[in-house]
Amino acid sequence: MYSEIAANKRKTVIIMGVFIAFVLAMGWLFGQYSGSPTITPFVLIGSLIYVLITYAAGSRLALAINGAKEIAKKDIPVLWRIVENLSITEGLPMPRVFVIDDPAPNAFATGRDPKHAVVCVTTGLMDILDKKELEGVLAHELGHVKNYDIRVSMVAFGLVAVISILADIMLRMTWFRDRDDNNNNNQVFFILGIVAAILAPLIATLIQLSISRKREYLADATGALTTRYPEGLASALEKITKHGGAMKRQNASTAHLFFVNPLRGRSIASLFSTHPPTAERVNRLRQMGTRA
Repeated sequence: MYSEIAANKRKTVIIMGVFIAFVLAMGWLFGQYSGSPTITPFVLIGSLIYVLITYAAGSRLALAINGAKEIAKKDIPVLWRIVENLSITEGLPMPRVFVIDDPAPNAFATGRDPKHAVVCVTTGLMDILDKKELEGVLAHELGHVKNYDIRVSMVAFGLVAVISILADIMLRMTWFRDRDDNNNNNQVFFILGIVAAILAPLIATLIQLSISRKREYLADATGALTTRYPEGLASALEKITKHGGAMKRQNASTAHLFFVNPLRGRSIASLFSTHPPTAERVNRLRQMGTRA
């Protein structure tokens, strides 16, 4: 299990590095395309500010748009005690606990860092899982907190938004450029700008999805290590998949936060899925159990 955690951390660092390099390249291209290379540093500074704002406000937005309500220990003592015990085991501060009134079994964690973490579950999750399975899911979510996945997810989301904004501006600028300008250098950047504006959001989204998938595997491994019972999490995954995790409230912007995909329907198969295949997750967990 330790080797699984280490491998997924390395892969996430590499993918995140590629993501940041891609943002820098987009900033440089934006400066060249606009004809004012000196604005590139300002574009990058503005992008950083936008990412920080998204990161700071993201958790409150995620809770609000999904209709999550905070609970106290007296409201659902069993759920509260499981979160409390797992937090002690992980050496984490007790997170705030929220519940979504939804029959779909699902959960997510969010927040800036472990001191400001939130764990949220649906009523449907508590209805269909036994205690060991629920512990497995909550250990997975606290794994996201411990591994700072909540921070990685918010930063990645902000970077995707920045790239999409730059690409949109570049595409709109094509309508205002002098079409009679025959300068070869300008024509090259004109073509590059159009190509970048069309492809950049797609590439950025794919990078974000790669990060999300790696963090899911990492949280699975961390959760299994916490409970010392990978079968509980594997069983929960199978049960949730059979029941279906699609939520009543459909919010694509927060889908990557959830334990399983909360959206209805199947997009272009696994290419645009924020979550790795359930069968692969279950297989990895059971392999961890045999190696533990």
